[in-house]
Amino acid sequence: MKLITISVPAYNEQESITTLYETIVNVMDSIKDKYTFELLFINDGSKDKTLEIVKQLHKEDNRVGFVDLSRNYGKEIAMAAGFDYAKGDAVITMDADLQHPPELIKEMIELWELGYEDVYARRNKRHGESWLKKATSKWYYKTLQKVTKTPVLPDTGDFRLLDRR
Repeated sequence: MKLITISVPAYNEQESITTLYETIVNVMDSIKDKYTFELLFINDGSKDKTLEIVKQLHKEDNRVGFVDLSRNYGKEIAMAAGFDYAKGDAVITMDADLQHPPELIKEMIELWELGYEDVYARRNKRHGESWLKKATSKWYYKTLQKVTKTPVLPDTGDFRLLDRR
């Protein structure tokens, strides 16, 4: 059975972490006949009760693991730590604040099973963002596309599935 790692960088996410856990478990339990999973939280130096909550989830559910960074290194370093500790055949990265709908995980896995090694979730609309945020985001992706040789999809963010290879 294939193992899916869901890696979640977390910084001061005590308000959302339990709801995120419950939602992910519901999604993954619905496909447990095909996959096992580990839910790996990367505590990025949180100053609230994020780590305490994650430790309690770990005690209650052996599918939950965590990495505790000594201070706040930033999301990119926390994501890299998640990749270092992930054991899965595929790794899904997502935010802890429920911006990324866990319900899409099943679709991402289906695409992976079709042979896609990188599966990105892309926003259709940017609700609740100012015109300035939308404009700078558009500029960022255009600039990034010009300076890199690899195609970059706009509005993809960090919600993605990556094959272990």
